[in-house]
Parts: sequence; C-alpha cells; structure tokens
Amino acid sequence: MSDASSLYHARIAAGDLYHDDAQEAVMPEFDRIGSGLAAAPVKRGLFRKKAPPPPKGLYLWGGVGRGKSMLMDLFVDSLEGTPVRRVHFHAFMQEIHAAMHEARQCGVDDAIAPVAADVAASVRVLAFDEMQITDITDAMIVGRLFEALFAAGVVIVTTSNRVPDDLYKNGLNRQLFLPFIKLIKEQLVVWELVSPTDYRQNRLQGSPVYFTPIGPEAREKIHIVWEHLTGGPASELVLQVKGRDVIIPQFRNGVGRANFYDLCGKFLGPGDFLAIADAVKVLILEDVPRLSRSNFNEAKRFVTLIDALYEAKVRLICSAAAEPEMLYVEGDGAFEFERTASRLREMQAEDWGS
Repeated sequence: MSDASSLYHARIAAGDLYHDDAQEAVMPEFDRIGSGLAAAPVKRGLFRKKAPPPPKGLYLWGGVGRGKSMLMDLFVDSLEGTPVRRVHFHAFMQEIHAAMHEARQCGVDDAIAPVAADVAASVRVLAFDEMQITDITDAMIVGRLFEALFAAGVVIVTTSNRVPDDLYKNGLNRQLFLPFIKLIKEQLVVWELVSPTDYRQNRLQGSPVYFTPIGPEAREKIHIVWEHLTGGPASELVLQVKGRDVIIPQFRNGVGRANFYDLCGKFLGPGDFLAIADAVKVLILEDVPRLSRSNFNEAKRFVTLIDALYEAKVRLICSAAAEPEMLYVEGDGAFEFERTASRLREMQAEDWGS
C-alpha cells in the first residue's frame, strides 16, 4: 500500500499535478490516518490480539478550487485493501434518510442505530466530499449518526468549504446542532487548506464558458470542459428541499451538469434554485433554447436560476441557442430579461466567483 504522500509526489513528477505548499503541508495528516489503519493488532497474552484504536479522522476545509477533493481522492486511492467509501455528503445523507424510513417500516423505534450499524459493517473509512448542512432534518440526526459511527470505529475524512463552527449557520434550532460541531472537533483533526491558487478557476482561464449556437460543436466543447473540471465518473445528486427531490443528473467534485429542461422544465421554485446554488460551485447548463411567450414558465424559472447562481457566485458554463442579448427578444418578460442577459455576460468574466 502506497501512502498518500508518495502518490502525491509521483503525480507531481509525472506532470499531472503542480507542487503546492499548502497541499504538501496536509499530506502527513493523510499518511497518519493511513498508517493508523494499517497498524498491526497489539498482542495481549499468549494468543489474544487487540485491535489498535482507530486513528483520528480529518476535516479539511478551505476555499473553492484549492484541491481538497483531489487530495481526498489521492488518500482514498492509497488505501488499497481497506474498505473505504468515497461519497458526496448530500448523497450520503439521502441514503441515510431512505434507510431510516425503511427501518421504521419494519417497526424499529430508533432507526438511527441499525442504519449506523449497517454503514459501520461495510466500511472502515468514510470519505465525504463537500460536507455542508442546510436541511433541518439532516441537522437533527447527523450528531447521533456520527456518534454511532465513531463508536463503531469508522474513520471519517471530509472536505468542506466551511470551518466547523459555520456548519448549519443561522439554521433553525441551531443550538441543538452545536454538540455535533463539538463532536467533529473532538474526533477529527480540523485543517484549513490555505492555498493562494484556485485550480478550478485556473482550468477555465482563457477558456470560453458560454457556447452558442447549440449543436455538436457546442456539445463537444462542453464535454471537454466537464472532463477537465471533474476528471472522473459522476453520479446523480439528489437534494431534499421541503420534502421534495431536486435532481442534478451529473455531479462530481462540486461541479454539476444538467440540461435546461432538467431544471427549468420542472416545477421548481426559488428555494429549489437556492439549494442548487448552495450545493454546486460550478454549474454546466446545456441547451438553453430561445425564450418567448411559448415557453414563458421555463423562461421565468431560468431567470430565477440565474439570479440564485449570480448571488451565490457560482461559476456558470452553458450552451445556448443565441447570445444572451438575443435569447429573449419577444413576449412577456423580454424587457425584464435584460438584467438576466447582463448577468450572463458578467458571469462569463475570467475572474467571476473568485
């Protein structure tokens, strides 16, 4: 089993990565966890062996594009032979809710205990990408869930854009959530990745982010950008908003990808789009059609989506039937769309969101 540091240096030597002092500084933490997981049982008496206590996990937080997800993937790659699962935090919590619902259907009063036991039986390490908690139902169960996982010896490594004290900030009944923050600080090493370089932004430097007209050429260019930003297999991201599922068809490392009708052709509202803007750092939106009175409702949702992305400083990459100023030229809402067109232009700037 190679340690994470060795993999990191090998990829630098191969030209796949650039050396970064801030990334280099955190590598011993990953190595510490890897060594702890690989430690041999301690002999007790003549025949008995006792497993060593699990190593402390890691809470790696910092700005967008600093390489947190990439480093966690390196760490996961270094754990050959160790049962490990790498999953986006939102997706994991959706699975937990579904499993708890199933447990209750079987007459279990405390659904968290068997669900946590099932997770602990399948992995030694949980690697979460993008830990953030915005949903009150997540906030109310996550403390007991993690307490059970830690008690079972599961090691947790997670990335986040927020320091632990800012998790579920200003959330409803937040005082009930504070013990979870304390638990995180006790069980995980909290490390801020302070890198001056936004690698995600650099990957887009000099690259167009608005492609028109729609067609094979635009689709190919969008695909290249997607591969460049994600570099691996994507999965569906399901967000729970007021008990409803809001689906981003493809998601990896903070980058979401959807068709115009996936988001604007469904009965989604401002709260849904705010949840999307909170969950992604980059959104690739494909095949935006010309807008008019014939698709007025879809146009209204598109305006609301752009407003949410704009306010949250989310990077937008899209393909559209026309330049922003020519997307909506007739029908109710055309005049109001001028602000949206202006925002679409502004969001094309290289330093947008930085």
